[in-house]
Amino acid sequence: MKISDENYQKGFNLLLLLIASTFFFSKLCTWLIIVFAVYNLIFIRRNRFPKQAIVLSLIVACPFLLEILFFWKNDSFRLGWKAAEKSISLLFFAYFIVSNYKHIPFLKLLNAYAKTTTVIIVLLLVRFIIIEPELIQKYVAHIDLWELGYQFADSFKNHAPAVNMHLTFVAVINFYFLIQYLQQKTAMKWLVLQGMTLITSILLILIVNTRMSLLNVVIGFGIVIIVEAFKYYSTKKVIMGSLTFFASMFLILFFFVKLNPYMKEKYSSATFAHIDKIGKLDEIEDPEKNVFNALVTRLSIWKAAWELSQKSLLTGYGSSDSKTELARYYEQTDQQFLAKYAFPTHNQFLDSLLKFGVLGLFSISCYIFLSAYLGFKTHSGIMLAFFFNFFTSNLVDDFLIRFDGIVFSGFWLSLFVVYYLQGSHTISRK
Repeated sequence: MKISDENYQKGFNLLLLLIASTFFFSKLCTWLIIVFAVYNLIFIRRNRFPKQAIVLSLIVACPFLLEILFFWKNDSFRLGWKAAEKSISLLFFAYFIVSNYKHIPFLKLLNAYAKTTTVIIVLLLVRFIIIEPELIQKYVAHIDLWELGYQFADSFKNHAPAVNMHLTFVAVINFYFLIQYLQQKTAMKWLVLQGMTLITSILLILIVNTRMSLLNVVIGFGIVIIVEAFKYYSTKKVIMGSLTFFASMFLILFFFVKLNPYMKEKYSSATFAHIDKIGKLDEIEDPEKNVFNALVTRLSIWKAAWELSQKSLLTGYGSSDSKTELARYYEQTDQQFLAKYAFPTHNQFLDSLLKFGVLGLFSISCYIFLSAYLGFKTHSGIMLAFFFNFFTSNLVDDFLIRFDGIVFSGFWLSLFVVYYLQGSHTISRK
């Protein structure tokens, strides 16, 4: 099939934007990734994979490579393949995206992704308000305030912490481009539009309202200010601008907490209740009600996962069996509450250690820390903010067992490699 280089690249970059915009819709995103792979296989002669990116691309693909390397540990072929299938997209991203590094408009793609995702979530929220008026009325009346964010995410078949991990990155991107527009003295109408987009993305995070998201968005903004603003402004202007912004953030959070009193409970007593009962949750009266989402439950799971991992440090238990083995260990150690719900690890590092042993822990650590390495090499606040967001999210959850977490991280890590290869970080200070 004959096609000009210009049209090929237009089609390639359009597919990138469509994939990025559909992270929340796994079936549609899967089909787009298949189309993306077929498209690149048809025009594979146009791909030019840079030798200097071999190690970086292997790191991007390592979750899938681990699944193949340790496939023999799975008792169930079907479940083993199902686990591997979730991460096969990383091979396509690691090769095809990096092979086209010379022709990808990284910053334009970032900007388009952030704005498109913001609009999509707003539309999903409008839809949710229409189909769940009773839940909205309860929220307005301050009844079961914790419920709204999780039900909203579930309305489009997503997990609230995963949604907020994505939205945090979107908010950081929106903040980055606000700084860029200010530096470039962009027309006022575009500044106002960017400011409104930023505020909207922050409000969406507050509506979904998961614990790590508030920390990650504030730290992410701080990283962008420190890394990016100092490239263009004097220290005095950066400090004044930062104070103005964080004062605005404080006011938004203050009024949100006033309207949502559950926030105080959630980030204090609800989170840190019964912290002295680690590994002894059955001693707590009605643990389903009192500590189902508390930190003590996470710590009890991590303690059990760590103890179990010590019994198979070299090879782990395999993707299909690790969760079953952990549930069995809950029963063996007489932790009935944990056994009843068969809790997964809720920690990506421990999950990888359980599945693949020390090599799994090392490889996934390299995968998660890759954005930090590339961020430091390119002086990119966006990459460093992405790292902090993804790292902390995976400390309290295991997003590399979820399609959206795998595709989200692998897609952007591949594009971070692209940015690194392009040498786009050579921006002179003004």
